[in-house]
Amino acid sequence: MISTKRTALQLLCGGCSVAALLAASAALAADPQKVVVYTALQAEQLPVYEKAFEAKYPKFDIEWVRGTPAEITAKLLAEKGDPQADVVWGLGASYLMQADKNGQLEHYRPQGFDQIKDAFKDRRTGWPVWVGMDAWANAICFNTQLTAEHKIPKPAGWKDLVEPAYKGQIVMPNPSSSDTGFASVAGWIQTFGETGGWDYMDLLHENVSSYLHSGAKSCAAVATGDAAVGISFGYAGVKLANNGSPIEVIFPKEGLGWEMEATAVVKGAKHLQGAQAVADFSASAEANTLYNSYYQILARKDVAATLPDNYPAGEEEALIDPNNFEAVAARRQQILDEWEKRYSGKNAPKS
Repeated sequence: MISTKRTALQLLCGGCSVAALLAASAALAADPQKVVVYTALQAEQLPVYEKAFEAKYPKFDIEWVRGTPAEITAKLLAEKGDPQADVVWGLGASYLMQADKNGQLEHYRPQGFDQIKDAFKDRRTGWPVWVGMDAWANAICFNTQLTAEHKIPKPAGWKDLVEPAYKGQIVMPNPSSSDTGFASVAGWIQTFGETGGWDYMDLLHENVSSYLHSGAKSCAAVATGDAAVGISFGYAGVKLANNGSPIEVIFPKEGLGWEMEATAVVKGAKHLQGAQAVADFSASAEANTLYNSYYQILARKDVAATLPDNYPAGEEEALIDPNNFEAVAARRQQILDEWEKRYSGKNAPKS
């Protein structure tokens, strides 16, 4: 019996030779193979990363499934018995740890792994289940105009923010709705200890006017003068400052809570070769250069981050180390429940 594909080729080729027919058949067989990528990356990042990946690996064609970190994590966990994702590219490490604990990530050591900084590696064995891409860290956005007008001192560290001068002058993101907020809370617990972290947040709460639902909104409130201090991340403040807002970005001296984006191959991936190709590309110098358009802390040792104008130095050196992503992931809901019980009375309405 002659296959339908061959019959179609013969009709197209007419009197083609057998060799030409086989060549045409091979060309059809070489159509790109699908690879399903789950991600929490921003929408504008997807076409940039996809174009670069598919130029390097034309054999594969990315099919994105995008959602919030919580949505992507819940989808992964629900699909344990029948995984639909091949690879996760761009999800916070503390979220990926939930899938890892559930036994859903495959051990894979990508090309270029030796060039990844230790803080961005799953170092439990020589064969990691996740590899970091880039990171963002907590920072203080400070309104410099209010310093003179209301005699509000410039803070140098987190503990300065519990002083009476900041009463009602602080906004920060709610950790239940903002990864920046959760990174702050997890960072304080690791920096000051379990008891010390909650004691610190009790005192800070007295000076907070509102818990917002976005890290960027905290800096935006400082830019408009609605608050003197916003707990946020560095790039949000620098972007506003470069657009003319009276904002200074401060990296507190005690250290910075932080989160990384990471990549992992899904156990039971239906398109394993494509998943591994995505992991290889994600760990490459080329990909890290692309990440630098959105983040100022990169995973690769051999790719120097370019900082925007007026971006303060010393951010990466100030990251808390080690950042125990596994422990944080295991206690995430417990931490959020305790935080809501203590502080939710000052939550801003969700828009």
